[in-house]
Amino acid sequence: MHNLFPSQQALTSSFGGCSPFPRTSESPSSRSSRWAKQENYPVWSAVDDAKNKAHKLSDAAVAEMEKASSKTQNKLGHIELYSPKYYAACTFGGLLACGLTHTAVTPLDLVKCRRQVDSKMYKGNFEAWGKISRAEGFRGIYTGWGPTFWGYSIQGAFKYGGYEFFKKFYSDLVGEDNFHKFKTGVYLTASASAEAIADIGLCPLEAVKVRMQTTIPPFARTTLGGISHIVSTEGFGGLYKGLYPLWGRQIPYTMMKFASFETTVEMIYSYLPGSKSDYGKGAQTAVSFVGGYIAGILCAIVSHPADKGEAFGAAMKRIYADIGFGGLWNGLPVRIVMIGTLTGLQWMIYDYCKIFMGLPTTGGATEDKQKS
Repeated sequence: MHNLFPSQQALTSSFGGCSPFPRTSESPSSRSSRWAKQENYPVWSAVDDAKNKAHKLSDAAVAEMEKASSKTQNKLGHIELYSPKYYAACTFGGLLACGLTHTAVTPLDLVKCRRQVDSKMYKGNFEAWGKISRAEGFRGIYTGWGPTFWGYSIQGAFKYGGYEFFKKFYSDLVGEDNFHKFKTGVYLTASASAEAIADIGLCPLEAVKVRMQTTIPPFARTTLGGISHIVSTEGFGGLYKGLYPLWGRQIPYTMMKFASFETTVEMIYSYLPGSKSDYGKGAQTAVSFVGGYIAGILCAIVSHPADKGEAFGAAMKRIYADIGFGGLWNGLPVRIVMIGTLTGLQWMIYDYCKIFMGLPTTGGATEDKQKS
């Protein structure tokens, strides 16, 4: 198993010779006679025992994950980059990354949606959750989790799997030399293409989710019940009324998400000593989380004005006529926390899925060159 930190050779090559003083190692015999003895402090010993047990449990969990990963890789066989099996693996990773994380932050999304409809409804998240739980029970805090899980699982599968496909497709189209010159443009175009397709799968379930969360009591209790209600009252087209606003919100969001993540991760590895391959699985997934969180903050700011669930013209008219320009940014702090955490976790889960199946993580200065 790889260590969390870079190898000794990488550190030596980066920082060797920086200090004019010789290195010395402290031995137990050189300590002062007044040095505190651990056995005289039971609390100290108890804390160390807890730490040791935690380390043992962590090591055992890592060992089990390594075994599971090895079994999975043996069962799947070698996955060649940019093969159908590779895209299938990325699609599955995207499904898990988006479906699980969006469902986990359903309580935050519920408050955000209701405050956008009525900014005076709640003063803050905790007050909102308290009122909702008293009126609807604990289950009410997770109103809309069903369509959220199914919708964003579908979206995540097509978004991440599609991004990998279109990134390879457009990079081959422009050629390797031009790809390295204009790689940000390739990231933007690939992510926009993938998101446009992914939103077609998301839109019907997003329509159900938004109506569940913004009607009190919810207009439907289940995902299928919500779909049936909309189709019976508005026809099949009612499920896609919000497609254009969804594209207007999600496509800029995804373009920023993927392009800024790729750029951020590359910058992180360029500043760290050694190369990406010097770092273990834990360190690489940590970099993915940090890069994803930074990308998520930028995504929240870029996409928030369009996150109103209505047509562009109607949104602009309402903003300026009713609540002014400031209304455009209602709920932005909540959205930053939600999207930052969400995006960081998504990239961490996605890249760990790739590691689990024996594939390299996304981004980084040492990422393998595109190949046919």
